[in-house]
Amino acid sequence: MSRTSIDDLLSFEEERPPRPDRREGGRLRTVLSVLGVAAAATLVLVAGLRAVGLRVSLLVLVAAVLTLLLVRRIVAVLAPPPKSRRLADASRGGEENGMYNWMARDALRTAINGWATPLDWSRNRPERFTKIILPRLAELADERLRLKHGVTRESDPGRARVLLGDRLSAFLETPPRRTPSPRDLVAIVAELEKI
Repeated sequence: MSRTSIDDLLSFEEERPPRPDRREGGRLRTVLSVLGVAAAATLVLVAGLRAVGLRVSLLVLVAAVLTLLLVRRIVAVLAPPPKSRRLADASRGGEENGMYNWMARDALRTAINGWATPLDWSRNRPERFTKIILPRLAELADERLRLKHGVTRESDPGRARVLLGDRLSAFLETPPRRTPSPRDLVAIVAELEKI
């Protein structure tokens, strides 16, 4: 059984790409490769310009090529990380990507859908609400109590009742006779968030 809190569902941390190993000669190898690319590009430019009949100082060409390589390197370092293929497909939309959109859902949408279907099923059947939704809400309450205050309803019922409040405690302990309205559920979730 998963122990994820509401805060975990709503938090976001971007993973950093792994840094390449800095082995001996790594910088030397980088400098040599840049100089090799610069020399090759300079030779191509000199040959192309001479073929057209233009003469430009070799020092100016080398400086221009090195400047372009430096700017390219800086842009590559400052560029945002590439989107994953699945996210790019989902953001473009369209019929050709429609069958892959279900894979690109984020965790929040999945969590919401995980609640929407059981809530819809229990709309007219209070026993389903009592068996499916109420235990989930109780788990959320216990998890919030454990994370924020170090107690659960089982470990310290008195303190948990005080922290939850009378309305939320009564709701979690006694099954309702009818399925709560969406407005009541919003109030209950708001009280859960206050824990």
